[in-house]
Amino acid sequence: MAVTEAGCDLTYCRMRGIVAVLTAFIKERKMGLNDFIQKLVSTPHICQHVEVNNFLKIDENQNEDTENGPPESQVYLKARSSLAEETQIKPYDFDYLKIIGKGSFGKVLLARHKETTRYYAVKVLQKKIIMKKKEHKHIMAERSVLMKNIKHPFLVGLHYSFQTTDKLYFVLDYVNGGELFYHLQRERIFLEPRARFYAAEIASALGYLHSLHIVYRDLKPENILLDSQGHIVLTDFGLCKEGLEDNGTTTTFCGTPEYLAPEVLQKQAYDRTVDWWCLGSVLYEMLYGLPPFYSRNTAEMYNNILHKSPVLKPNVSNAGRDLLEGLLQKDRTKRLGVKDDFLELKYHSFFSPINWEDLMAKKITPPYIPSVSGPTDLRHFDPEFTHLPVSSSLCTETLTVTSSVTEAAGAFPGFSYGPPAEHFFM
Repeated sequence: MAVTEAGCDLTYCRMRGIVAVLTAFIKERKMGLNDFIQKLVSTPHICQHVEVNNFLKIDENQNEDTENGPPESQVYLKARSSLAEETQIKPYDFDYLKIIGKGSFGKVLLARHKETTRYYAVKVLQKKIIMKKKEHKHIMAERSVLMKNIKHPFLVGLHYSFQTTDKLYFVLDYVNGGELFYHLQRERIFLEPRARFYAAEIASALGYLHSLHIVYRDLKPENILLDSQGHIVLTDFGLCKEGLEDNGTTTTFCGTPEYLAPEVLQKQAYDRTVDWWCLGSVLYEMLYGLPPFYSRNTAEMYNNILHKSPVLKPNVSNAGRDLLEGLLQKDRTKRLGVKDDFLELKYHSFFSPINWEDLMAKKITPPYIPSVSGPTDLRHFDPEFTHLPVSSSLCTETLTVTSSVTEAAGAFPGFSYGPPAEHFFM
């Protein structure tokens, strides 16, 4: 059968067209398969199915001759498989509205749960930064403490924790009355009744932690929030020490310079009374406007902590000055709280106006109620944070798989937490 030159050209053009269509089709299917696999590995209980497992299996020998090692998707699957923790919630279940805080390892965001429309503070941490700074244990300690203290009225509550290949997520109570630090900066000092109310709520929270053998170690106005009704909410448990018995001690040097107890500064063994020293420092700051031993020169401040007595001016009651002297006792063996812990503070004359049962039940009207119109009212948050753009990567996982991502992916086993089904987003 004769074939003309024109016929050859036409056949060639048709073949080229078919190849182009097939190439585009294969590329599109490949992208679709990628998305499909990502969705599969994001749902651990589906991955456990035998047929799905077989589909995802990778022949280890097929890549022996590959110049650049296994494809990125295989490394991703390997890293993702280490996260086989069943959780009821995922990053994309939230709308991330505003950044309300920022730290060394990540951000805190105001987020709205899409289904329930409830608001939460979601703390999002970068795994590889945590691993690089060797803070893995502190993050797991924070999660552990949050798990234990969810029922206390003056401690921030954890609703969920979950992880992706590259990030950790804490879903926490959303509190928008502002940091105590913010209000103290604005008003300079608090009158004694207001300072007493805050100190009582803080002391009850610390006493509760101590009853669980947890030492807080980082009490400062920046870690003390006010809720929209004006009650204290203690947050940030990254420096907590767990498992410290009533007479137990530890030696880790940690805390914030202005509030360090002398024994911590001297790198001596210390116990739970470091928290009472810190409470004394915060109470002093509320009443006098600055921490008791503050100096812009850090060396001078440390010298003050070790050797100077706090200056107690007469604008504070005798009971208030006596409490401060007891809490700011440099010798921890003589410090208020060394024998009976919180009970020694509870029955101190400074707190005699406080009905502790009413305090715990939140029946005492707070001396100051923050002015907020609703959950999206961010007037008490630093504009430095709220003006920052919210990244779209919060709802996704990284696919740029590096050795640091692979290492960090499986470094937080058991991190994920969710309450019983009947309490889902209560």
